[in-house]
Amino acid sequence: MKIKTMICCALSLLISNYSLGSTYNLRLGHFWPAGSSVDKILSQWVNQVEESSGGELKIDIYPSQTLAKAPQSYSSAVSGVLDIAVTAQGYTAGKFPLTQIIELPGIASSAENSSCVLQTLYDDGYISSEYSDTRPIFFFAHGPGHIHTSSSKIVKPEDLEGLRIRRATTVVADILTSFDAKPVGIAAPETYTSVQRKVIDGVAFPWQAMKDFRLNDELKFHTEMSLYTLSFVATMNKRTYSKLPDHLKKIINDNSGMPWARTMGDALDQLDKEGREQALSAGHFIYTIDDIMNNPDWKPALDQVVEEYLSSVSNPSINALEIYQAAQEYKNQCG
Repeated sequence: MKIKTMICCALSLLISNYSLGSTYNLRLGHFWPAGSSVDKILSQWVNQVEESSGGELKIDIYPSQTLAKAPQSYSSAVSGVLDIAVTAQGYTAGKFPLTQIIELPGIASSAENSSCVLQTLYDDGYISSEYSDTRPIFFFAHGPGHIHTSSSKIVKPEDLEGLRIRRATTVVADILTSFDAKPVGIAAPETYTSVQRKVIDGVAFPWQAMKDFRLNDELKFHTEMSLYTLSFVATMNKRTYSKLPDHLKKIINDNSGMPWARTMGDALDQLDKEGREQALSAGHFIYTIDDIMNNPDWKPALDQVVEEYLSSVSNPSINALEIYQAAQEYKNQCG
């Protein structure tokens, strides 16, 4: 009787997990604030996946670092703490040196273009080796990153000297250091309080983040310079994906890759416009430096940053310059 009961229980569990109409609950975590513009865009992806699955896939979103702090987001997708993580690769220092080539000066023109470049680098195998421990869904990048400060106008490189500027990644830190600024590593959700407490003098951010993290309330001086971009990935725990039935894997596959890379990029471009308009409406000072990579004041230091970074990540089996040049080519192709 005991054996018969065990068999019945096992069959019942099998049927509940794999029969048509069963529900697979997944946890998606990210670091943007709940209700923020990026959180809403990611909700659109979740809604599309859930609707396509007819309710078989249920994805709960955990924003604001609820289940994993930003620096641990990717490793949480590897371990299974998160089924899906959406995070910045640069938050895991040293793990994605080839991906972070896209952060270098001279690549960012818009979020959609940079997202297309990044996704193409992955699709064409230039950076895919860095993601063997998860299953990437799509890549994207934010719009051009600028400098925003509380009380200093940044017009020339020497204006940055000594200023404590929040940086997203070590690549951005190298860029800031080249101008004698003092880069400070702070997770994006903590920047608002850091500015309020005068822990930092400013941030390196795209316009979208200035609105999402309420920094336009505190930082009144903005220098548009397209200094960098930041790469992001939506990626899935490999075991979670492998356990899905084939028809649900197909739904994840159908909502992966370039279409969503461009969708995220286009949405971030629109949000950049909103962040900039918010600053303009508040009467902030905005100074624009066009084509910074060919500006005689800024070019020498930026050229050196690019050269040193590519040299640092190259080895006999990796030609980082080739990847940087490929990114430049894709920038033109992506339109």
